[in-house]
Amino acid sequence: MPKIQLDHEELRRRLTPFEYHVCCEQGTEPAFRNEYWDNKRPGIYRCKCCHAPLFSSEDKFDSGTGWPSFTRPVTREAVSAHRDDSHGMIRTEVRCTRCGCHLGHLFPDGPAPTGERYCINSASLDFEAADGE
Repeated sequence: MPKIQLDHEELRRRLTPFEYHVCCEQGTEPAFRNEYWDNKRPGIYRCKCCHAPLFSSEDKFDSGTGWPSFTRPVTREAVSAHRDDSHGMIRTEVRCTRCGCHLGHLFPDGPAPTGERYCINSASLDFEAADGE
């Protein structure tokens, strides 16, 4: 997937201030009070900033955490992992490979078949329903 450079002034115009904070300043949203944590419709979750396909509803599961959780991205190349030692913790940050948008974090406590939990902010995603609605 070719990488692109985002225009942050355009993003400030296009995104809400909160979406910009999450996507571009590594923010997070409240658990259980975000758009997609309980979404059960079939479809594809895309990057809020560049619209690259990131996760499929087929790989979404209820982690009980209050954020959308996935066992894997649509392809390994769709997301990239980075060390995050903020807030006194060591975690693995997940970003959109195409544009670098902050998505959330990866944890090694997910279900089979991967054992991984991609804990993703709804504010970093757009949902494209399989039925087109």
